[in-house]
Amino acid sequence: MGRVLLLEARQQHCLAGGLLELIGVLDDCQCDIESIDDFNTYKIFPKIQKLQERDYFRYYKVNLKRPCPFWADDGHCSIKDCHVEPCPESKVPIGIKAGSANKYSKAANNTKELEDCEQANKLGAVNSTLSNQSKEAFIDWARYDDSQDHFCELDDERSPDAQYVDLLLNPERYTGYKGPSAWRVWNSIYEENCFKPRSVYRPLNPLAPSRGEDDGEGFYTWLEGLCLEKRVFYKLISGLHASINLHLCAKCLLEETWGKPSWGPNVKEFIRRFDSIETKGEGLRRLKNLYFLYLIELRALSKVAPYFERSIVDLYTGNVNEDAESKALLLDIFRDTKSFTMHFDEKSMFAGDKKGAKSLKEEFRLHFKNISRIMDCVGCDKCRLWGKLQTQGLGTALKILFSEREIQNLPENSPSKGFQLTRQEIVALVNAFGRLSTSIKELQNFKVLLQHTR
Repeated sequence: MGRVLLLEARQQHCLAGGLLELIGVLDDCQCDIESIDDFNTYKIFPKIQKLQERDYFRYYKVNLKRPCPFWADDGHCSIKDCHVEPCPESKVPIGIKAGSANKYSKAANNTKELEDCEQANKLGAVNSTLSNQSKEAFIDWARYDDSQDHFCELDDERSPDAQYVDLLLNPERYTGYKGPSAWRVWNSIYEENCFKPRSVYRPLNPLAPSRGEDDGEGFYTWLEGLCLEKRVFYKLISGLHASINLHLCAKCLLEETWGKPSWGPNVKEFIRRFDSIETKGEGLRRLKNLYFLYLIELRALSKVAPYFERSIVDLYTGNVNEDAESKALLLDIFRDTKSFTMHFDEKSMFAGDKKGAKSLKEEFRLHFKNISRIMDCVGCDKCRLWGKLQTQGLGTALKILFSEREIQNLPENSPSKGFQLTRQEIVALVNAFGRLSTSIKELQNFKVLLQHTR
């Protein structure tokens, strides 16, 4: 017993020392980790937490019953903590149920006007004598056109299987979901969608042949030889994976007394997932990719600000005072994002010859869209919920970054055909960035906990 405790103490000491190396400038950008830590702690984290508690951002409509499109369903996890409690329709604010994306303020006071406006936007100047079948065809065409900009497979919110979920009542945390089913999801994401040939094995892949002293260096030699766009793609996925792992470590079931669970940080779980020895040096790289992902989504928020700054855009729930406060808080966060001085420069991507750049961008989009479809293969409902939301949030960020011209040309007082965000995308974008902000804050907490054990 004493030997085990001594080993654990040494592990914690080594990991605490390793986290002290999590400093300096990140690869592929001109930003240092310390600046991100300070900016997130003092500017972003307190405000994004408040914003996520607002009604507009806490209710997310999602279909957790979509079948896995890639392999036979493993069946849903029976662990009680995997369960997601849907929100009764009566609890959802009337303005959200009206089906608005981010309703325009002039039309936001009357549900009938909302529906008429929505229908008019869908059909444009279509002749009113058109048959219902023809109108449906027009709507389908419009939906197809919209999908060309999406980096994610969006749930059909009209599906009877789509339900509202209160994100505050269904927080992301460790559920116990693991094993072959969970491993297959991440393995499919990395092995089939990250522009990687099968002859190159990523570190910690149990299917990889013995490589002696390699310890994954061959993989990183290959990765550094890729173009910037493909390196970025891998880092985004790795950063998302690291962020999710951090959430699970920070919200573990510590004990359950008289049916009342106690959740909190689990240092042993953190060591298992990020310790340099346990992960053969991967832990530090993964955490750096988390910071890189944070920068990408931070940049997207700063770029999309003009879309929301227009007076026509309203975060409509039906509560006039709360809606105004929500928008004011969102715009305040946008001002903070624009004040950050070390943003990732997305213009460095897809900057080659026009034909090659366009082809690579489409390949990039389709690979990410495929990853969003893989989220329907997650067996744990709570993991599926947060996986879908965070993937959609990142997909929305990418859509924003590559729509700069359309955003710059937005009309001030009318809806835009060139660039539009659905409410589902807005909620996912804000909550996904909120999760990254929380991950970086939790990482600071783990640093403190590990230092206290040294």
